[in-house]
Amino acid sequence: MKPVIKWTAVALAICLPLSAQAHRAWMLPSATVLSGEDPWITVDAAVSNDLFYFEHFPLRLQGIGEVDQAPAGGPPGMRPRPAAQLQVIAPDGTKAQPENGSIGRYRSTFDVHLTQKGTYKLAVANSGLFASWKENGETRRWMGNAQTFATDVPDKAEALKVTQNSSRMEVFATSGAPTKTVLEPTGEGLELAPVTHPNDLYAGEAAEFVFLLDGKPAADVEISVIPGGNRYRDELGEIKATTDENGKVSITWPTPGMYWLEAELTSDEGVSKPASQRRDSYSATLEVLAL
Repeated sequence: MKPVIKWTAVALAICLPLSAQAHRAWMLPSATVLSGEDPWITVDAAVSNDLFYFEHFPLRLQGIGEVDQAPAGGPPGMRPRPAAQLQVIAPDGTKAQPENGSIGRYRSTFDVHLTQKGTYKLAVANSGLFASWKENGETRRWMGNAQTFATDVPDKAEALKVTQNSSRMEVFATSGAPTKTVLEPTGEGLELAPVTHPNDLYAGEAAEFVFLLDGKPAADVEISVIPGGNRYRDELGEIKATTDENGKVSITWPTPGMYWLEAELTSDEGVSKPASQRRDSYSATLEVLAL
C-alpha cells in the first residue's frame, strides 16, 4: 500500500536546509519590552517567503482557532497533521494560556496577558522523522514518528534516507525588569542559552549567545540573522555567524527593529534508528531597540 504523503506548511519549512529555505515559520509579537500594570501582547504566527509578511499559510497551533483541518491550498492528498504545541511559560516557570486565538487564511493570532512581572517565553517545539525514497521512478516523502515508520514506509525502499528532526521556535517578552527562569534549557535538541538577555538587545551593541545540543555546548552551528521587512529591500541583509568550540556566538545588531534568527546543525551523533542522521534547528524572533 502506498503511504500518504503527510505535509503541512510548517513541515515543509522545518525540513528544508537553512541555505535553501524559501518558506520560514515564525511568530511576531507586538512588543517584547513592556511596562505598566496590565500589559498584553498580540502575537501573529505564519509561514511565509518574506519575513513578517502574511502571504503563504498560517502557523497552526494547538488551541489557536480551528486546527483540525489541513490548510487550504496544500499539496493534493495531504492528510491533516496535529497542530504544533504552543507553550507559554510565565516568569515563575508555570504555564500560562494564550487568549483570543484565531486562525485565518494567512496567519494565526493570539494574545498573551502578562500578569506577572519578568520574562515570558513562548515556545513551539517539534520532533519526528523525515524519510524520502524512490518508488516507480518518483521521489516519495513522509513525515511521522518511529511508531508509524514501519507501517508507512515500505521495507527495503530504494534510495531510502531517514533523518531525525528536532526544531524549536521561541519568542521572549518582558514586563518590567528581565528575569532568567524561562531561559533555563530543557536539555533536548538545539537550544539558545543567552549570555545577553534576549530582551536587552540594542542597535550597535554586540549580544552573546550560547547554543546547546541536548544540553551540551554545540560547536560549528551555522547562524543566520535576518532583519524583518526584507520584502522592501533589494538585499536580504543576512548576518551569518558560526558558534565556536564552546557553542558561543556574538551578533552585533546594525539597526533597531525585529530580527529573525535561525540556527541549524546536522550530524550523525546521537541518532536513533531507523534514522541515519539528525537535523536540529532553532529559531527566534528578537526585537532590537535603539540606544
